[in-house]
Amino acid sequence: MKEVNVAVVGATGAVGNEMVKTLEQRNFPVKNLRLLASKRSVGKKLKFHGEEIPVEELKEDSFEGIEIALFSAGASVSKQFAPLAAAAGAVVIDNSSAFRQEPDIPLVVPEVNPHAIAQYKNRGIIANPNCSTIQMVVALKPIHDVAKIKRVIVATYQAVSGTGQKAIHELETQVRQLFNFQPVTPQVYPHQIAFNCLPHIDIFFENGYTKEEMKMYYETKKIMEDDSIVVSATCVRVPVFYGHSEAVHMELEKKLTADEVREILSKAPGVVVVDNPSQNLYPLAIEAAGKDEVFVGRIREDLAFENGIAMWVVADNIRKGAALNAVQIAEILLEKYL
Repeated sequence: MKEVNVAVVGATGAVGNEMVKTLEQRNFPVKNLRLLASKRSVGKKLKFHGEEIPVEELKEDSFEGIEIALFSAGASVSKQFAPLAAAAGAVVIDNSSAFRQEPDIPLVVPEVNPHAIAQYKNRGIIANPNCSTIQMVVALKPIHDVAKIKRVIVATYQAVSGTGQKAIHELETQVRQLFNFQPVTPQVYPHQIAFNCLPHIDIFFENGYTKEEMKMYYETKKIMEDDSIVVSATCVRVPVFYGHSEAVHMELEKKLTADEVREILSKAPGVVVVDNPSQNLYPLAIEAAGKDEVFVGRIREDLAFENGIAMWVVADNIRKGAALNAVQIAEILLEKYL
């Protein structure tokens, strides 16, 4: 592949930092790397292939000569700067929620709908889905291809890194405070997160669901290209640093046995089956952390549905749930379209 000029917006955040590492680890053909962030991050340096690259302030003219721009700086920043980057000639791969439900902007998980990348020509922007949606659809799509999925009920157990560096620090701080019998004052979350579970991710809507839960509802339909799939999610923040876990229950149009699902998933791209309960083998967040794959286990026939399958799905939310997915999109973009 030819070398291209790449910008990372939000480079000093948890996901932006991981994007830089992932570009290096996968030997993405970067000609020049431009690191962009807010004014307060100017002067910081990040290592890339042994070179220390200074962080620059994100400005309207930051994208001159850039061919691919990876954004991970929040929806408000993306709404302002992604169209400017596209107008300057860059293809934007945006990790925020800003454009995911725009009908003319592709929402892509490379293992599921790589063909949708071609739609980048509409507006020069590709949306990276929500972290919890990404890992779920990687596991659902191979099953859906064999026995159409009618409905999904999912409960997520999401790591604090999904909120960012401040949340990681908050969990660390609260654990220390509690071990030292000190009072805990939550700042990032509305309640103590250490040794607790919060059934609350993002804002609540009038229907009683949170924004995170409705993201899973709408994004699953768009990525799987099937509006008939219904999704009901309960998203929970748990005191884990890295790695989202999900209990997924699905109703299928025709019966599949647990063994048939294991066989399907064992051949699926980006999936690793870890499923031997007799040996206490099932996916764990601490073992998925730092890994690229989506791990699936506890595969069994669901007792609540006539044609049901239940399973446990785990992935590193910062890697496959964000940075890696974006870089994989960039790889396909460069290989097939640029």
